[in-house]
Parts: sequence; structure tokens; C-alpha cells
Amino acid sequence: MDELYESKKETGLCVIDNNTSNNVSSKKEKRFKNKLFISFIATAVAGSIIGGLIVGALGFFILPKTDMFNKYIQSKAESSKENQIYNGFSKLMLTSTSSQQLTIPEIAKKVGPAVVGITTKSFQYFDNFDVYDQEVDSVGSGIIFSTDGYIVTNYHVVKGAQQVKVIFNNGKEVNAKVVNYDSDFDIAVVKITDDVKVPGVAEFGDSDSIEVGETAVAIGNPLGKDLLGSVTAGVISALNRQIDVNNKKLTFIQTDAAINPGNSGGALVNSRGQVIGINTAKISANNVEGIGFAIPINIVKSKIDVLSRPLIKIGIVCRDITNDLAKRYNLPVGVYVMQVEEFSPAEKAGIQSGDIIIEFAGKTVKTTSEINKIKSNYKVNDIVKVKIIRDGKSLTVNLKLSDR
Repeated sequence: MDELYESKKETGLCVIDNNTSNNVSSKKEKRFKNKLFISFIATAVAGSIIGGLIVGALGFFILPKTDMFNKYIQSKAESSKENQIYNGFSKLMLTSTSSQQLTIPEIAKKVGPAVVGITTKSFQYFDNFDVYDQEVDSVGSGIIFSTDGYIVTNYHVVKGAQQVKVIFNNGKEVNAKVVNYDSDFDIAVVKITDDVKVPGVAEFGDSDSIEVGETAVAIGNPLGKDLLGSVTAGVISALNRQIDVNNKKLTFIQTDAAINPGNSGGALVNSRGQVIGINTAKISANNVEGIGFAIPINIVKSKIDVLSRPLIKIGIVCRDITNDLAKRYNLPVGVYVMQVEEFSPAEKAGIQSGDIIIEFAGKTVKTTSEINKIKSNYKVNDIVKVKIIRDGKSLTVNLKLSDR
């Protein structure tokens, strides 16, 4: 019994001693792990703080001095500046790099709403310089290129216009005004003045990338309002055609897509539904068919930002007195003022109908285009001297330029 007891006792002691030893060891291990974990956390926090300080110092003191950083900032600044210059130009002129080929019906649906009719009213005049009360109506086409209602067209469509209206492809008619133009390239920009939502905005393509033989679709308003939104199709017949228009040699795209009076200012479109040209002219002669011309859209794109800015106005309707007219009517060569708009800068300066402008801003002028070129060097509120002939007498007036 004693031996058994002792044995049990030893066994029990042995078991008891082993359990006590394990508990003590476990507690020490937990303390060590806790200390190790806390140390790890502290080290990580310290590392984060130090790393943050290093990154901050790098950002504030080191990176700004590196060429790579400066180039990046400069590129961003230039990009921002470009956006400011173009005044949200991404909205003004949509471009696309899409390579998807569309069917002609798909092209018509895509571009048709962005092609409008443009009607104008102007005064008819003849060689005797009489201005008739009868107004002359004309109809052309235009292309909406901005959600703000900016439209590009031919200058000859709106030349001399006293009133401009735009007709959407659904027949809705709204008021508009001529913003600016470049008579040398026969391009003008018109803006809708009514508060309306435009039915569509055209995408401009790349006229330098087109090839002879590829699809060309013309959209416009041939022969007036009754044929609004007509679509004709053909191909690009030739590139870089040098054609004399009003004694000026211009570069055109040649196409056999039917172009007729009223199509001027309308869209020539490629197979991706992008405008690649502005339909402008055709050869009308016996035994001639399918020879039309369009201004390449890249020429238009290079000028459209400037032409979207208001034109400085004088407020006169005028015509040039050529050498022949001067001899016939015993008049000086210059610019004959046929009409003066009410409340215009010209009226405020004292210019009257019948005056002949012979000098503008100190320079001799013989044509309206010469006046416009000189005027383009000035800005709103500038005052220029204008020398006129009135009833055979010379007179100089001060003209304050305005965009209204």
C-alpha cells in the first residue's frame, strides 16, 4: 500500500509538476509574443512616419528640381492653356478616330441632323448704285460643329446678308447671325441666336488621309427649302485640285457626288460618317456631269477657332468701285457705302449712304477685302480714322470699332 501510494504519489507529483511547468512557460511565451507584436507595430508606425516624411521631402524639395517633373508640369500647363484658348474646343469641334465603316443610310442618320439649311436676306444692287427696297432671298447649307450652335458654311452663302435664319432637318427655323468669315478661303461661321438645342453635331475627319476612289457622300439642300437634307453618293474623284474662284486659286477635293446650287456649305462625308470637306462649287456646262468640289476640312479646322470669335463690325453694306465704274460714273476708286446699319459704329461715326471710303486707318483702300484685312489687326473699342469722299469733298471721321 505504501509502495503503491508512493508510486501514485510520485506519479501524481510527476504529473502535477509537469502541468505547472507548462503553464509558466506558456505565460512567458505569450508575454514575449505580445512584446514582439508591440515592437513590430511600433516599428511599422515609425517606418510609416519616416517614409511619409521622406516622400514629403521628395515631393516638396527634390522632385520640383528634376527635369522629368518640370517637363510633366509644363506639359500639363500647356494642355490647360490650350483648353483655355479653345474655350472648351472639345465641345466646339468633334473629331473621331473611328475606323468603323458605315452604310450610306447609317451615314445619313449620323450626319444628317447636323446639316442645316441657311437662308439669308440681302439688298440687291446694280451698277447705278441704287439700293432697292426689295430683299433678295437665298438658300445654302451649313454644318453644325458645336453644341453651342456654331455652324460652318461658305462665305458666299452669307455674303452681304442682313438677316440669317437656320433650318434644321426637321423643318424648324431659328434665328442666327454671322460671327466671322474668311473671304479668301470662302469660309464663314454662323451662330444660332435662339435658345434651342441643336439636333446634331458633326464630327470632323482628316482630309489629308483620304484616297481617290473611296466613298464620298454629299448632304445638303440643293435648289432650296423643298429639297432639304438631300443625300447623294459617289467617290473621291481627285485630290488637291487647284481651281480659280473669284480670281483666287483654291485647293479642292473633287467628287462625283451630285452637288447643286443650295448644296454650298453642306457636308462631304467619308464612309466613317466624318466630314472631310465643305461642298462649294461644281462645273456647270454642257456635256459635263459629276464634277463637284469641296474645301478640305483640314483647311477649315485650321481657321475655325479664329472664325468662332466675333468679327469686328463697321455696320455698312458696300461694294467696290472698280476702275471701270470710276470712269463710267466719274467717281474715285474706293469702297462705296450703300447702306448704314442703325446704331452701328459707322452710323455713330457719321458715315452715310453714298460715301466713298478711300482710306482706312491711314491706309489707301480700293476694296472691301482690303478694309477687312486692315480691320483684322485691331480689336474692339479701338478708334481708327476713316477718310471718305462725300459729294466730291474729302472728310475724315473717327470710327470706334465694335463687335455689335
